[in-house]
Amino acid sequence: MLKVLKTFYGFFLKKRMVAVLFFIVITAAPVLASIQPFFYRQFVDGIPTLDYPHLFRVLIYFILVRVAYSLVQTSRWYVGDLLIIDALAEIRETVFSYIHSLDFSFHTNKSSGSLISALKRGDGAVWNIYHSIHYRLYDTALSFIIMLIVFAGLDSRIILYIGISSLIALLVTLIFVKFNIKFRKATNYEEDKISSVIVDNMINFETVKLFANEKKELAKLQKIDKNWIKAIWREAYTFRGLDLAMAAIIHGSLFFIIIISLQNAVRGHFTVGDFILVLAFLQTFYPKLWEVVWGLRDLAKSYTDIEKYFGILDNEIKVLDPEKPVRLDTVDGEIEFENVSFAYDKNQKHAVKNINLKIRQGQSVALVGKSGAGKTTLVKLLQRFFDVNEGVITLDGIDIKKFNKSDLRSYFGVVPQEPILFNNTIKYNIAYGRDNASKEEIVAASKMANIHDFIMTLPKKYNTNVGERGVKLSGGQKQRVAIARMILSDPDIVIFDEATSQLDSESERLIQEAFWKSVKDKTTLIIAHRLSTVMRADKIVVMKDGKIIEEGSHKALLMKKEGAYRYLWNLQSMG
Repeated sequence: MLKVLKTFYGFFLKKRMVAVLFFIVITAAPVLASIQPFFYRQFVDGIPTLDYPHLFRVLIYFILVRVAYSLVQTSRWYVGDLLIIDALAEIRETVFSYIHSLDFSFHTNKSSGSLISALKRGDGAVWNIYHSIHYRLYDTALSFIIMLIVFAGLDSRIILYIGISSLIALLVTLIFVKFNIKFRKATNYEEDKISSVIVDNMINFETVKLFANEKKELAKLQKIDKNWIKAIWREAYTFRGLDLAMAAIIHGSLFFIIIISLQNAVRGHFTVGDFILVLAFLQTFYPKLWEVVWGLRDLAKSYTDIEKYFGILDNEIKVLDPEKPVRLDTVDGEIEFENVSFAYDKNQKHAVKNINLKIRQGQSVALVGKSGAGKTTLVKLLQRFFDVNEGVITLDGIDIKKFNKSDLRSYFGVVPQEPILFNNTIKYNIAYGRDNASKEEIVAASKMANIHDFIMTLPKKYNTNVGERGVKLSGGQKQRVAIARMILSDPDIVIFDEATSQLDSESERLIQEAFWKSVKDKTTLIIAHRLSTVMRADKIVVMKDGKIIEEGSHKALLMKKEGAYRYLWNLQSMG
């Protein structure tokens, strides 16, 4: 809990002067509220004296206190908003940014639905914790202290009853809250599963329809819903049990305190004004005690949510930026792998083993081989999505670990095997790789990628929305948009990862012509199963089981009668 509060207040108290003012007004509000019952005593005890000037002065002071309370009450909400709204936005932005900073392995293992639920609940939890602590717990604690001071001068037994009832209420609340936290975690777990199913279905709705599995997916959700209903009822029982327990404690305490006050009034130890004073304090305190209980319940619920929210910041970043990074505006593109070995898990075999490969500036190099040979792994290591276990990778003679990850990746232009587009316009997606690109530059890149003619057939042309993940476009169209995006970004090094795998033969030919024009004099890495894509590469690297088994040009490798590349070529060209 302390760790969560430390993180929360680290954001909440950044505006120091505003924070000081906030604590002044949230302290003044309950003090001014607690003063008001004293005026009731003054009125009641003063009326029998018929001293109108005195009563009028009491009235003036009473109204002034009421006005001051109203102003302070409004001020504490406004000043609090100045702190919490900015803090809430900064927390959200910090978590969002940190998620982007996390390693590739985190993103491959995460559940998008669960993560979205954590972010959504976390936002609400931050607001609830702020409200519960500063407007419920703090307010009630000050009111309690002032009331004890007042009652100490009237009858110590009242203090005893209030103290005992408050202590019992606190203990009972903590017991129920303990169970509530436990059951809340179970509810959150089930809600995360529900979110995962729903998000997965929204993303893969086409697959569901293709296999006519709507009823199957509904049944899956209904099964999880049954567990969610059980979990949320267990959580609800803790609330209802606490309600009943608190009602018994508060009503019992009120009964005994009023009896004591009546006895004091009858025996002449209390004036009528004193009795009214006690009633007024009780009338305001016990509703606030209810507020404390609700505040603790909200804290319990919010703590579970915010713990997971802030817990995102506890995920370790293993691929770290250097303390003193090398910064270059551009690079020549000289790449070298020196004795590079890497395994995705310590208990798994190496994805690549003892790789030695040099790529000269402006050279085009193709990586070919069966699936799982290690081609994509080499590219991920080059971009520092993972760090090598052994060996070193250099760019222009500099260890890539000496670059900031964002700087390093900015040197590359990548066309992935499965391009994922933003739910925005075609223009936005093409221009994503380059800020402030002009319409003419976007069109030029689109023409090179053989997508311009298609775009012009659309009703809204470049302003056509592509849908979530680019669902409104075919696979080949998405790839050509991705190619246009790469061309527009004008990178120093180009990576093509199966970039023509979903294109028809004619589109592939046109794309290849545009591609080879766009990568002229640029260092280029091509990953391909379709060997027609790599024929023009300066060097072809054949991989198998994480190792390089052949290197050479297309022509040279075909000369090897028993060569692996020749075997793959014959397999594709002659079947």
